[in-house]
Amino acid sequence: MDIAYLKEVKQVKQKQIYLILFCVMISWGLNVIATKILVTNFMPVTMTAFRIFLGGVSVFIILSIIKKVRMLTKKEFIYVFIGGLFNVVVHHYFLAVGLSETSASNGGLILGLGPILTAVLAVLFLGSTMTVIRAVGFLLGITGVGCIVLQSGGGFHGIASGDVSVFLSVLSQAISFVLIAKVSKTLDPRLMTGYMLVMGSVILFFISLALEPEGLASMQNASIGLWALFFASAVIATALGHMLYNFSMGKVGAAEASIFINLSPFFSLIGSVIFLKEKIAAAQLIGFVFILIGVVLGSGGFEELIRKRKRNQQMNMKKKYTV
Repeated sequence: MDIAYLKEVKQVKQKQIYLILFCVMISWGLNVIATKILVTNFMPVTMTAFRIFLGGVSVFIILSIIKKVRMLTKKEFIYVFIGGLFNVVVHHYFLAVGLSETSASNGGLILGLGPILTAVLAVLFLGSTMTVIRAVGFLLGITGVGCIVLQSGGGFHGIASGDVSVFLSVLSQAISFVLIAKVSKTLDPRLMTGYMLVMGSVILFFISLALEPEGLASMQNASIGLWALFFASAVIATALGHMLYNFSMGKVGAAEASIFINLSPFFSLIGSVIFLKEKIAAAQLIGFVFILIGVVLGSGGFEELIRKRKRNQQMNMKKKYTV
Protein backbone atom coordinates (compact mmCIF):
# COMPACT_ATOMS: atom_id res chain seq x y z
CA MET A 1 0.00 0.00 0.00
CA ASP A 2 1.27 3.51 -0.88
CA ILE A 3 1.33 5.06 2.61
CA ALA A 4 3.16 8.15 1.31
CA TYR A 5 0.39 8.71 -1.24
CA LEU A 6 -2.32 8.50 1.43
CA LYS A 7 -0.50 11.06 3.59
CA GLU A 8 -0.09 13.37 0.60
CA VAL A 9 -3.79 13.18 -0.19
CA LYS A 10 -4.73 14.27 3.35
CA GLN A 11 -2.49 17.34 3.16
CA VAL A 12 -4.13 18.88 0.08
CA LYS A 13 -6.91 21.36 0.86
CA GLN A 14 -10.35 20.85 -0.66
CA LYS A 15 -10.42 24.30 -2.30
CA GLN A 16 -7.14 23.51 -4.04
CA ILE A 17 -8.60 20.24 -5.32
CA TYR A 18 -11.65 22.04 -6.72
CA LEU A 19 -9.40 24.53 -8.52
CA ILE A 20 -7.35 21.65 -9.94
CA LEU A 21 -10.50 19.90 -11.18
CA PHE A 22 -11.77 23.11 -12.79
CA CYS A 23 -8.50 23.52 -14.71
CA VAL A 24 -8.52 19.86 -15.75
CA MET A 25 -12.03 20.26 -17.18
CA ILE A 26 -10.88 23.23 -19.27
CA SER A 27 -8.04 21.13 -20.71
CA TRP A 28 -10.33 18.13 -21.34
CA GLY A 29 -13.01 20.23 -22.98
CA LEU A 30 -10.55 21.94 -25.30
CA ASN A 31 -8.80 18.62 -25.91
CA VAL A 32 -11.91 17.42 -27.75
CA ILE A 33 -11.33 20.29 -30.18
CA ALA A 34 -7.63 19.44 -30.43
CA THR A 35 -8.41 15.76 -31.07
CA LYS A 36 -10.96 16.69 -33.74
CA ILE A 37 -8.29 18.74 -35.56
CA LEU A 38 -5.66 16.01 -35.18
CA VAL A 39 -7.85 13.15 -36.47
CA THR A 40 -8.78 15.34 -39.44
CA ASN A 41 -5.11 15.71 -40.41
CA PHE A 42 -3.67 12.34 -39.28
CA MET A 43 -4.83 8.74 -39.41
CA PRO A 44 -6.90 8.62 -36.17
CA VAL A 45 -5.74 5.37 -34.55
CA THR A 46 -2.05 5.84 -35.38
CA MET A 47 -2.06 9.41 -34.11
CA THR A 48 -3.89 8.39 -30.95
CA ALA A 49 -1.39 5.61 -30.20
CA PHE A 50 1.54 8.04 -30.35
CA ARG A 51 -0.33 10.75 -28.43
CA ILE A 52 -1.24 8.36 -25.60
CA PHE A 53 2.30 6.89 -25.50
CA LEU A 54 3.79 10.38 -25.18
CA GLY A 55 1.28 11.08 -22.40
CA GLY A 56 2.29 7.90 -20.56
CA VAL A 57 6.00 8.65 -20.86
CA SER A 58 5.35 12.18 -19.55
CA VAL A 59 3.57 10.73 -16.52
CA PHE A 60 6.52 8.47 -15.69
CA ILE A 61 8.99 11.33 -16.09
CA ILE A 62 6.98 13.46 -13.64
CA LEU A 63 6.57 10.59 -11.17
CA SER A 64 10.27 9.74 -11.41
CA ILE A 65 11.16 13.31 -10.45
CA ILE A 66 8.94 13.13 -7.34
CA LYS A 67 10.04 9.51 -6.69
CA LYS A 68 6.64 7.85 -6.98
CA VAL A 69 7.50 5.05 -9.44
CA ARG A 70 7.42 1.42 -8.33
CA MET A 71 6.71 -2.00 -9.83
CA LEU A 72 3.18 -3.39 -9.75
CA THR A 73 2.18 -6.46 -7.81
CA LYS A 74 0.71 -9.36 -9.81
CA LYS A 75 -2.84 -8.49 -8.70
CA GLU A 76 -2.35 -4.79 -9.47
CA PHE A 77 -0.93 -5.62 -12.90
CA ILE A 78 -4.02 -7.65 -13.84
CA TYR A 79 -6.41 -4.86 -12.84
CA VAL A 80 -4.29 -2.15 -14.46
CA PHE A 81 -3.93 -4.14 -17.70
CA ILE A 82 -7.67 -4.83 -17.99
CA GLY A 83 -8.45 -1.26 -16.94
CA GLY A 84 -6.01 -0.01 -19.58
CA LEU A 85 -7.76 -2.03 -22.28
CA PHE A 86 -11.04 -0.23 -21.56
CA ASN A 87 -9.70 3.17 -20.42
CA VAL A 88 -7.10 3.58 -23.17
CA VAL A 89 -7.46 1.09 -26.03
CA VAL A 90 -11.24 0.86 -26.45
CA HIS A 91 -12.03 4.37 -25.15
CA HIS A 92 -9.49 6.25 -27.27
CA TYR A 93 -10.02 4.05 -30.33
CA PHE A 94 -13.74 4.81 -30.48
CA LEU A 95 -13.17 8.44 -29.50
CA ALA A 96 -10.67 9.01 -32.33
CA VAL A 97 -12.83 7.22 -34.89
CA GLY A 98 -15.99 8.89 -33.60
CA LEU A 99 -14.62 12.44 -33.75
CA SER A 100 -13.49 11.83 -37.33
CA GLU A 101 -17.15 11.14 -38.22
CA THR A 102 -19.09 13.64 -36.11
CA SER A 103 -18.79 17.24 -34.94
CA ALA A 104 -16.62 18.28 -32.00
CA SER A 105 -19.67 19.83 -30.29
CA ASN A 106 -21.64 16.57 -30.48
CA GLY A 107 -18.65 14.55 -29.29
CA GLY A 108 -17.99 16.84 -26.36
CA LEU A 109 -21.61 16.80 -25.22
CA ILE A 110 -21.94 13.00 -25.44
CA LEU A 111 -18.74 12.64 -23.42
CA GLY A 112 -20.57 14.47 -20.62
CA LEU A 113 -22.67 11.35 -20.08
CA GLY A 114 -19.70 9.54 -18.51
CA PRO A 115 -20.48 10.12 -14.81
CA ILE A 116 -24.02 8.74 -15.18
CA LEU A 117 -22.81 5.54 -16.85
CA THR A 118 -20.13 5.20 -14.16
CA ALA A 119 -22.79 5.55 -11.45
CA VAL A 120 -24.99 2.89 -13.07
CA LEU A 121 -22.09 0.45 -13.37
CA ALA A 122 -21.15 1.16 -9.75
CA VAL A 123 -24.67 0.09 -8.77
CA LEU A 124 -24.37 -3.11 -10.80
CA PHE A 125 -20.83 -4.13 -9.81
CA LEU A 126 -19.71 -2.18 -6.73
CA GLY A 127 -22.81 -2.43 -4.56
CA SER A 128 -23.84 1.23 -4.83
CA THR A 129 -27.52 2.04 -4.30
CA MET A 130 -29.77 3.10 -7.19
CA THR A 131 -31.99 5.74 -5.63
CA VAL A 132 -34.96 7.47 -7.24
CA ILE A 133 -32.88 10.63 -7.69
CA ARG A 134 -30.12 8.72 -9.49
CA ALA A 135 -32.66 6.95 -11.70
CA VAL A 136 -34.20 10.30 -12.69
CA GLY A 137 -30.72 11.63 -13.43
CA PHE A 138 -29.94 8.66 -15.65
CA LEU A 139 -33.15 9.14 -17.66
CA LEU A 140 -32.48 12.87 -18.06
CA GLY A 141 -28.95 12.13 -19.27
CA ILE A 142 -30.19 9.66 -21.88
CA THR A 143 -32.81 12.20 -22.97
CA GLY A 144 -30.09 14.82 -23.37
CA VAL A 145 -27.97 12.56 -25.55
CA GLY A 146 -31.07 11.77 -27.61
CA CYS A 147 -31.64 15.48 -28.25
CA ILE A 148 -28.06 15.85 -29.46
CA VAL A 149 -27.72 12.85 -31.76
CA LEU A 150 -31.19 13.24 -33.29
CA GLN A 151 -30.74 16.94 -34.07
CA SER A 152 -30.45 16.26 -37.79
CA GLY A 153 -34.18 15.60 -37.90
CA GLY A 154 -33.75 12.23 -39.58
CA GLY A 155 -34.95 10.18 -36.64
CA PHE A 156 -32.87 7.18 -35.68
CA HIS A 157 -31.76 6.91 -39.30
CA GLY A 158 -30.15 10.33 -38.87
CA ILE A 159 -27.84 9.28 -36.05
CA ALA A 160 -24.25 9.70 -37.16
CA SER A 161 -22.05 6.63 -36.75
CA GLY A 162 -19.54 8.93 -35.08
CA ASP A 163 -22.05 9.68 -32.31
CA VAL A 164 -22.41 5.95 -31.63
CA SER A 165 -18.62 5.54 -31.54
CA VAL A 166 -18.24 8.41 -29.06
CA PHE A 167 -20.94 6.86 -26.85
CA LEU A 168 -19.09 3.52 -26.92
CA SER A 169 -15.91 5.34 -25.90
CA VAL A 170 -17.72 6.82 -22.89
CA LEU A 171 -19.16 3.45 -21.92
CA SER A 172 -15.76 1.74 -22.07
CA GLN A 173 -14.23 4.48 -19.90
CA ALA A 174 -17.02 4.06 -17.36
CA ILE A 175 -16.25 0.32 -17.20
CA SER A 176 -12.59 1.13 -16.59
CA PHE A 177 -13.49 3.45 -13.68
CA VAL A 178 -15.20 0.52 -11.95
CA LEU A 179 -12.04 -1.57 -12.34
CA ILE A 180 -9.83 1.33 -11.21
CA ALA A 181 -11.97 1.75 -8.08
CA LYS A 182 -11.06 -1.80 -7.05
CA VAL A 183 -7.31 -1.18 -7.08
CA SER A 184 -6.99 2.56 -6.31
CA LYS A 185 -7.12 1.91 -2.54
CA THR A 186 -3.64 0.39 -2.61
CA LEU A 187 -2.05 1.99 -5.69
CA ASP A 188 -1.37 5.68 -6.32
CA PRO A 189 -3.83 6.63 -9.11
CA ARG A 190 -1.16 8.76 -10.78
CA LEU A 191 1.15 5.75 -11.13
CA MET A 192 -1.78 3.66 -12.31
CA THR A 193 -2.44 6.31 -14.97
CA GLY A 194 1.11 6.04 -16.30
CA TYR A 195 1.04 2.25 -16.57
CA MET A 196 -2.37 2.25 -18.27
CA LEU A 197 -1.35 4.89 -20.83
CA VAL A 198 1.87 3.12 -21.82
CA MET A 199 0.32 -0.38 -21.96
CA GLY A 200 -2.73 0.84 -23.86
CA SER A 201 -0.75 2.91 -26.37
CA VAL A 202 1.44 -0.06 -27.33
CA ILE A 203 -1.66 -2.17 -28.02
CA LEU A 204 -3.22 0.71 -29.98
CA PHE A 205 -0.07 1.01 -32.10
CA PHE A 206 -0.24 -2.64 -33.20
CA ILE A 207 -3.93 -2.20 -33.98
CA SER A 208 -3.07 0.85 -36.09
CA LEU A 209 -0.51 -1.16 -38.09
CA ALA A 210 -3.31 -3.51 -39.13
CA LEU A 211 -6.05 -0.94 -39.69
CA GLU A 212 -4.00 1.98 -41.02
CA PRO A 213 -0.98 0.80 -43.08
CA GLU A 214 -0.38 4.40 -44.18
CA GLY A 215 -0.72 5.77 -40.65
CA LEU A 216 2.96 6.50 -40.06
CA ALA A 217 3.27 8.17 -43.46
CA SER A 218 0.34 10.46 -42.62
CA MET A 219 2.32 11.96 -39.73
CA GLN A 220 5.48 12.80 -41.66
CA ASN A 221 4.47 16.06 -43.35
CA ALA A 222 2.61 17.81 -40.53
CA SER A 223 3.05 21.52 -39.87
CA ILE A 224 4.72 22.92 -36.76
CA GLY A 225 1.32 24.09 -35.55
CA LEU A 226 -0.14 20.59 -35.74
CA TRP A 227 2.83 19.12 -33.86
CA ALA A 228 2.49 21.79 -31.18
CA LEU A 229 -1.19 20.85 -30.81
CA PHE A 230 -0.22 17.17 -30.69
CA PHE A 231 2.29 17.70 -27.86
CA ALA A 232 -0.08 19.96 -25.93
CA SER A 233 -2.84 17.36 -26.15
CA ALA A 234 -0.52 14.55 -25.04
CA VAL A 235 1.26 16.31 -22.19
CA ILE A 236 -1.34 18.75 -20.82
CA ALA A 237 -4.69 17.02 -21.36
CA THR A 238 -3.66 13.36 -21.37
CA ALA A 239 -0.72 13.16 -18.95
CA LEU A 240 -1.30 16.01 -16.49
CA GLY A 241 -5.09 15.95 -16.89
CA HIS A 242 -5.54 12.27 -16.04
CA MET A 243 -2.92 12.37 -13.30
CA LEU A 244 -4.54 15.33 -11.56
CA TYR A 245 -8.10 14.05 -12.00
CA ASN A 246 -7.31 10.61 -10.57
CA PHE A 247 -5.40 12.22 -7.68
CA SER A 248 -8.31 14.60 -6.99
CA MET A 249 -10.80 11.74 -7.11
CA GLY A 250 -8.80 10.03 -4.38
CA LYS A 251 -9.09 13.20 -2.28
CA VAL A 252 -12.74 14.29 -2.62
CA GLY A 253 -14.33 11.05 -3.81
CA ALA A 254 -15.70 9.87 -7.15
CA ALA A 255 -19.12 11.51 -6.71
CA GLU A 256 -17.87 15.04 -6.10
CA ALA A 257 -15.09 14.79 -8.69
CA SER A 258 -17.56 13.60 -11.33
CA ILE A 259 -19.68 16.74 -10.87
CA PHE A 260 -16.85 18.76 -12.42
CA ILE A 261 -17.04 16.66 -15.59
CA ASN A 262 -20.20 18.68 -16.31
CA LEU A 263 -17.90 21.56 -17.22
CA SER A 264 -15.97 19.58 -19.84
CA PRO A 265 -18.75 19.48 -22.49
CA PHE A 266 -19.40 23.17 -21.84
CA PHE A 267 -15.82 24.07 -22.72
CA SER A 268 -16.00 21.71 -25.73
CA LEU A 269 -19.10 23.53 -26.91
CA ILE A 270 -17.50 26.95 -26.52
CA GLY A 271 -14.26 25.76 -28.13
CA SER A 272 -16.05 24.29 -31.16
CA VAL A 273 -17.68 27.66 -31.81
CA ILE A 274 -14.50 29.71 -31.33
CA PHE A 275 -11.90 27.47 -33.00
CA LEU A 276 -13.88 25.32 -35.47
CA LYS A 277 -16.63 27.83 -36.32
CA GLU A 278 -19.30 25.19 -35.69
CA LYS A 279 -22.88 26.38 -35.25
CA ILE A 280 -24.71 25.27 -32.13
CA ALA A 281 -28.28 24.06 -32.66
CA ALA A 282 -31.08 24.58 -30.14
CA ALA A 283 -31.32 20.79 -29.71
CA GLN A 284 -27.69 20.68 -28.60
CA LEU A 285 -28.26 23.35 -25.95
CA ILE A 286 -31.37 21.57 -24.68
CA GLY A 287 -29.46 18.29 -24.65
CA PHE A 288 -26.61 19.90 -22.71
CA VAL A 289 -29.03 21.14 -20.03
CA PHE A 290 -30.55 17.65 -19.69
CA ILE A 291 -27.11 16.06 -19.41
CA LEU A 292 -25.97 18.70 -16.91
CA ILE A 293 -28.93 18.09 -14.60
CA GLY A 294 -28.76 14.34 -15.22
CA VAL A 295 -25.10 14.08 -14.23
CA VAL A 296 -25.58 16.09 -11.03
CA LEU A 297 -28.45 13.79 -10.02
CA GLY A 298 -27.27 10.51 -11.52
CA SER A 299 -23.67 10.60 -10.34
CA GLY A 300 -24.73 10.87 -6.70
CA GLY A 301 -23.20 14.31 -6.38
CA PHE A 302 -26.52 15.98 -5.48
CA GLU A 303 -27.23 13.43 -2.75
CA GLU A 304 -23.71 13.79 -1.38
CA LEU A 305 -24.14 17.56 -1.14
CA ILE A 306 -27.41 17.09 0.75
CA ARG A 307 -25.75 14.67 3.17
CA LYS A 308 -22.87 17.09 3.76
CA ARG A 309 -25.28 19.94 4.39
CA LYS A 310 -27.18 17.88 6.97
CA ARG A 311 -23.93 16.86 8.69
CA ASN A 312 -22.80 20.49 8.85
CA GLN A 313 -26.15 21.55 10.30
CA GLN A 314 -25.94 18.83 12.95
CA MET A 315 -22.37 19.85 13.84
CA ASN A 316 -23.41 23.51 14.10
CA MET A 317 -26.32 22.56 16.36
CA LYS A 318 -24.01 20.55 18.63
CA LYS A 319 -21.55 23.44 18.86
CA LYS A 320 -24.38 25.82 19.66
CA TYR A 321 -25.70 23.74 22.55
CA THR A 322 -22.17 22.94 23.76
CA VAL A 323 -21.36 26.65 24.06
